Amino acid sequence: AAAGGDDAAAAFLAAQGIDVGGGGGEKKDNKKKKKKKKGGGGGEEKPDTKVSARGKLVAERLRKQQEEEERRRAEEEAENARIAEIERREAEEARKLAEERERKKQKQREKVERQKREGTYMTKKEKEKAKLAAQRLEAMKAAGMIVGGDDDAAPPKKKKVVYDKRKKNKRGQQQQQQEEEEEEPKEEEAAPAVAEEDKKEEPEEPVQEEPEVVAPKEEEPEKKEEKPPTEEDDDKDDWEDGASDDWDADSDDDKFDDLAEKLKAVSVNDEDDDEDLISQEKKKEQERLRQLGLERAERERIEAEKYAETMKEQEEANKRERLAAQRREEGRRKRMEQEKRNLEARSRDDLRCPIVVIMGHVDTGKTKLLDKIRRTNVQEGEAGGITQQIGATYFEKKTLIAQTAKLNQTENFDLTVPGMLVIDTPGHESFTNLRNRGSSLCDVAILVVDLMHGLEQQTIESLNMLRKKETPFVVALNKVDRCYAWKTCPDTPIRDALKMQPEGTVDEFRSRTLDAKVQLQEQGVNSNLYWEMGDEDWSNSDFIPLIPTSAISGEGVQDVLLMLCQIAQRKLWRQIMWCANLQCSVLEVKAIDGLGMTVDVLVVNGYLKEGDKAVFCTLDGPVVTEIRGLLTPPPSREMRIKSEYIHHKEIKGALGVKIIGNGLEKVMAGTPVMIVGPNDEEEDIKAEVMADLTSLQDKLSTDKKGVMVQASTLGALEALLQFLREETVPPIPVSAIGIGTIHKRDVTKISIMNEKGFPEFATILAFDVEIEKEAREHAQEMNVRIFTADIIYHLFDQFTRFMDELQEKRRREAAEVAVFPSIIKILPQHIFNQKDPIIVGVEVVEGILKVGTPLCIPALGGLHVGKVISIEMNQREQETAKKGSSVAVKIINETNPTITYGRQFDSTHSLYSTLTRASIDALKLHFKEKLEKEDWILVVKLKKVFNII
Repeated sequence: AAAGGDDAAAAFLAAQGIDVGGGGGEKKDNKKKKKKKKGGGGGEEKPDTKVSARGKLVAERLRKQQEEEERRRAEEEAENARIAEIERREAEEARKLAEERERKKQKQREKVERQKREGTYMTKKEKEKAKLAAQRLEAMKAAGMIVGGDDDAAPPKKKKVVYDKRKKNKRGQQQQQQEEEEEEPKEEEAAPAVAEEDKKEEPEEPVQEEPEVVAPKEEEPEKKEEKPPTEEDDDKDDWEDGASDDWDADSDDDKFDDLAEKLKAVSVNDEDDDEDLISQEKKKEQERLRQLGLERAERERIEAEKYAETMKEQEEANKRERLAAQRREEGRRKRMEQEKRNLEARSRDDLRCPIVVIMGHVDTGKTKLLDKIRRTNVQEGEAGGITQQIGATYFEKKTLIAQTAKLNQTENFDLTVPGMLVIDTPGHESFTNLRNRGSSLCDVAILVVDLMHGLEQQTIESLNMLRKKETPFVVALNKVDRCYAWKTCPDTPIRDALKMQPEGTVDEFRSRTLDAKVQLQEQGVNSNLYWEMGDEDWSNSDFIPLIPTSAISGEGVQDVLLMLCQIAQRKLWRQIMWCANLQCSVLEVKAIDGLGMTVDVLVVNGYLKEGDKAVFCTLDGPVVTEIRGLLTPPPSREMRIKSEYIHHKEIKGALGVKIIGNGLEKVMAGTPVMIVGPNDEEEDIKAEVMADLTSLQDKLSTDKKGVMVQASTLGALEALLQFLREETVPPIPVSAIGIGTIHKRDVTKISIMNEKGFPEFATILAFDVEIEKEAREHAQEMNVRIFTADIIYHLFDQFTRFMDELQEKRRREAAEVAVFPSIIKILPQHIFNQKDPIIVGVEVVEGILKVGTPLCIPALGGLHVGKVISIEMNQREQETAKKGSSVAVKIINETNPTITYGRQFDSTHSLYSTLTRASIDALKLHFKEKLEKEDWILVVKLKKVFNII
């Protein structure tokens, strides 16, 4: 997950598993000993310090990504834990609140039940009335209406008790008087008992009985005094009068005082009890919600501040980006104007070296031809004599003059080009991408054709590529010395050499040349021997000159050089006018002993100076570095040949140059190189350099399952990937890639394919790289195969042979399960044996009948007839019989040997192959290419017959 372009590219490289240990493909042994890692490295060897920067960057980026993932994971876990804790606390508070509410409700219910049982239950309205009565009593006492005094004062006080009369006004005055008259005798007898009961009940709930019970007590003395005295009571009156007077006075005061205190206590308790529990809970809930609202408001405020700050930063970033875009656009505008002025300043008198590319089929003699020109032997230093990398060779003007001196005596052609730069492009089909890269850089091309074999596959491919790019080219008919009885004439013009050949040899040459012309004509190319071309042919761009050559003895080499110079000066002078605009492309990235990581570039136009700020394209984004050195090989020597390099302060195109600088490990081949000038905007240059990265990233992307590819250089890695994915059937997936020596960690990385269930992909394809001894031993332990080769197509052959063997082995294993679809009809006139084994003549109506096919009759409920153990046609055994063929088959039924033709079945019943889901899956997986379209249609038909989902 990366967001920006740079981060995406960086994460992409880490995902590729690119490993650059081993010095970038240099075959020279590195004499510096590698130190073993300390700590948790498991004893792995530390990569060479010369190439460790890439590995360190990858490891560092992986480590940072892992740390970032761990940090995010820890933050998520902490946030989840915090949220869970908050939810738990809220649930606990809610539970406690519910329990408290339920407890209070239960307590209230119990209290109400108890009061109901005791008869003391009062509603809220009744409590309000009692409170009102207490207030009135206090007011009466304060007014002096209720006082403690003598007997005369007591009765009037008792008659004025409003408290009791108001209570009884509800029932009417008449009803009150009747009740008083009826209850007088009863109250007289029950007065002492009632007083005692009142005293006992008053401490519990005095208020509940005071309005109705206490008032009658106050009237009892009055009622007793109103009763007429009797003789029996005389003795009592003396004692009662004295005692009762005192008791009345004291008890009235005490009772009213106690009554007031009790009413106060009751009122206080009532206020507490009257407070509704639901309202309390509502208040608590409201308080909780208020707090939550405050917290939420605070959070929203903080978030709003953060959002505002983020928006402000975003706005500033957008502003900076707009300014940067404006600067880039302004820099681009200035650069385009400068380039336009430079193009207008070009002159025909100032030409650059034309760039020549040599193309053709493998083994046509391209590199030998180039060797003959520069008098070197690059080819012997290459494995198998086949060019593996793009090489650049510079020919000085004096070299061209010296090489063409003999031919120029007759041609009298004035050479004005300052030299020639030749790119030797490999001819094998796996190097399509390198040929593309080479031909995109070239001005004129040499298409090498083997005179003995004519046009071949890669020759035609190269021809189409040149025509598509509209690149002018000449055809070199090489290996002319292979004609019968050819007399060698070293380094002579081809016309002089032909004059010295016998007539038969010349006839053979003419015949083979005519064949080559016909083959070219079949491809839509008009051609002729260059000395037989008229002025019209030269002016017609469709005519291609043919130049017979011999790369061994040198005949015709002068003709090739002179012809290239003539084409450049006559047809391409506008294209090769030197321009000050820098046009530079990366050819290869490699490590050189004593120099570190270097980049081979081809400077087509413009200048390169030591100390310039150069911008290169990498997977991690653009790299800006200072050019510390510009090196070129000696003239007429290829850049791949180890020799003393020549240092330059300044280079003028066109020339192949080796650049020394820092941070060049990840530079991608085929990408442009640009210089940041004093008036240029660096961001504009970076954007221009990175424009071509997308196409290269597509080539280097890897799959989740597949083999591992290890190559010495990036160009070879590109060629391997393209071949495996595009030119093999089926494509071979690649799960990991690497550059340089194969280490133990590489073996461990690809061994995971065994665990994933893809043992065939536990394979390393190693091209032109060394393998550590420890890595080989570890590969044997982990069951990992390492295929090595110095020639790429040999590597392909090895892996293809391994895959074929593996596929054949799997087919043999799946043969018992896989059942080919077929419908056969028994021929009743050819019944040889009716009982086990059943031998009958049959006709294959549909599909393929194969030995081992189980047969059944769906019309008879899927009756199993048996398994075909042999097939004969014309008394010859064969493995299969296809649609329309009539053969004899032998059928054995091991489960039911008694099955007989004519009893359980006969010729009216068609026999079907017994298909199952497993057999169909095995066919798809291992025998898909052996079945044609109509066979798969039959499979679909039989699926319905056997009800296979």
